[in-house]
Amino acid sequence: MNKKKMSLFYIFGLILILYLIVTLGLYIFQRKLLYHPNFNSHLKGDGLIHSFENINIRTEDNINLKGWLHLKNPKKKIILFFHGNAGTLDNRIYKLNFLGNLDVNFLIIGWRGYSGSSGKPSEFGLYQDAKSVLNWLNSKGITDDKIILYGESLGTSVAIEVGQNRDFAGIILEAPFTSMIDIGKKYYPFFPVELLLKDKYVSKNKIKNIKSPVLVMHGKKDNIVPFYMGKKIYDLANQPKFKYFPDDDDHMMNFDKNLVNEIHLFLKNLN
Repeated sequence: MNKKKMSLFYIFGLILILYLIVTLGLYIFQRKLLYHPNFNSHLKGDGLIHSFENINIRTEDNINLKGWLHLKNPKKKIILFFHGNAGTLDNRIYKLNFLGNLDVNFLIIGWRGYSGSSGKPSEFGLYQDAKSVLNWLNSKGITDDKIILYGESLGTSVAIEVGQNRDFAGIILEAPFTSMIDIGKKYYPFFPVELLLKDKYVSKNKIKNIKSPVLVMHGKKDNIVPFYMGKKIYDLANQPKFKYFPDDDDHMMNFDKNLVNEIHLFLKNLN
């Protein structure tokens, strides 16, 4: 083997070793790359203007979840808010202030590992959290037909998971994605994402099992979750379904009068 071929062989070997090292690193640290409980990617706002109760809910696997419950009228429907993969409950205050002005109650919980809740996040863990919160609501006499699931980004996949084959009043999906596999392929196109991923969140295969009315909201300039994914989820959803696709919104949708009005109209359609 001549020197040129030897050099090419060594270069190829080094590239392969580096590729394997990076691949191994992605596998080992993937949940640190996916879940960001301390990263404030959301506007914090001036403080929650609605009265609320601090609550603690114990999951079946003994995780303590912290949350905020705003109960203005026990006879009204309640929005159960599932937040995204980054930030704290405080970072959703500006959304809760808008939602609290509507004729509904609301409950938001921090996923395991977020906002003082114990444990570490995972796909199975978040599903357990959501199911435990729903069980808690049911135990308080709040039946599924009084519950509106609201999923934000990562929370949309949890809402779709627990919303399957149940008769909830409605489901709101803000910036939903088709699957974490599809997201991973977008950001890491040269790696075997489907083989590496532990938490796959395959919403596109589950949305057909939703029987409740669905509102899909997605900004067309979303630079984190591509708009076509939200459109795909909407296309796959059963009727009745509604959409709000503003031209200029990115991943952090503008909670302006147009968006709030769409939610208000959706809620009216549920009555």
